[in-house]
Amino acid sequence: MNAVANNLYLRYVDEFAGTKASLPGHRLPWLVGLREEALRRFCNTGFPTLRDEDWKYTNVTPITSGHFSLQPPASTAAHQLAAEHIDRLALPDAQLLVFVDGQYAPALSHQNDLPAGLILSNLAAVLNGPPGFLQARVQAVLDLPRNGYASGFAALNFAYMADGAYVHLAEGTTLSTPIHLLFIASTPDLATHTRNLVVAEHDSQVSIVEHHVALGAPRYFTNVVTDLVLGRAARVEHYKLQDESRQAFHVAAVNAELLRQTHLLSASFALGGALTRTDIQIGLNAEGAECALDGLYMADGRQHVDHHTRVDHARPRCTSRELYKGVLAGAARGVFNGKVFVRPDAQHSDAAQTNRNLLLSEHATVDTKPQLEIWADDVKCSHGATVGQLDADQIFYLRSRGMDDAAARALLTYAFANEMVERVGLLPLRARLGALLRERLPRALEALP
Repeated sequence: MNAVANNLYLRYVDEFAGTKASLPGHRLPWLVGLREEALRRFCNTGFPTLRDEDWKYTNVTPITSGHFSLQPPASTAAHQLAAEHIDRLALPDAQLLVFVDGQYAPALSHQNDLPAGLILSNLAAVLNGPPGFLQARVQAVLDLPRNGYASGFAALNFAYMADGAYVHLAEGTTLSTPIHLLFIASTPDLATHTRNLVVAEHDSQVSIVEHHVALGAPRYFTNVVTDLVLGRAARVEHYKLQDESRQAFHVAAVNAELLRQTHLLSASFALGGALTRTDIQIGLNAEGAECALDGLYMADGRQHVDHHTRVDHARPRCTSRELYKGVLAGAARGVFNGKVFVRPDAQHSDAAQTNRNLLLSEHATVDTKPQLEIWADDVKCSHGATVGQLDADQIFYLRSRGMDDAAARALLTYAFANEMVERVGLLPLRARLGALLRERLPRALEALP
């Protein structure tokens, strides 16, 4: 470890020593021990570099070289948020939890007509509350073996996690309205380490939208981990919408554990940020588990957007489907690495993975690497990737019908990206995504009948 890196890690250790007494759960010995172990792991492994295979296309030096405050602000900017800000951002008819600069803002949140089997809270309140069922459930989730700190970012998140959403559905609970987790960044040069926990017990059902935005265009660092634990026959839809400041850095992980006959939809939409990375790890741990992974990433200028997915078929007769699309313009760079791992006793696994990319300029680039690692002999698995430009014949056809070149290109790009929007089953979110897409491609909207 060089002197610069050593000084960086010592700074994190020193700031942790001054911050740990204010972190939630500081009176829980088991959590204090886990935090300290995570910090030790971070200091041993460090931040990922281009020498790490899973990070060879993503240089995180812009994050590690910046000085982001690790101290949570004494007070959030929640009081500065007018009601119209929240009304503009909130999904209609949704249960809303708002976090500003990483801290829960109860005055901006609202929950109505919650079923008896639903607990909807913030993580800090659970960890600081009286010992009981909730703390025991949180401990069980945080102690899961999969929390092995796949990168230094994940370890740092565990050490510094300050707040986030806690969602618990009791057995048989169905929530008819979506849960909207709205994370608003407003303070420049701030690092937030958010942890979201979702526990869906047997036969429960819920749709969750994890939404990251910014007020203005500050430079900051978001480091977020979302854990999803699904019981038998549970059905969970998790949508992640990242539409942050174009100067921001965003590193995220979504970890999911599935049991028998469970179904998970994980959909990721990455539109903002200067440098963003999302890791999605799905464990299919019992027969009949199913997951679908959808994604759309759009970047221009010098944006860098990276998605890594891993679906672990650990048991027989599990199904996974994956479709990610990317639209890159300017000098933007996209990265996609999807891996399906089929273990030796996971016979009759059924997996399909596809990544499609559209390059709109000669300077845009994409690195795509779909992978299959199969150790069973009775499976049905496929994967593929495409990288291309707009079809000249289709452009010619539209121009022959009276469109100019720019409108024709915008319309074809809109059609390519809109396929992922139309796959969203949650209608308010589909409308929101459609509006964001049309903002990106205004000429396409003009060309529509």
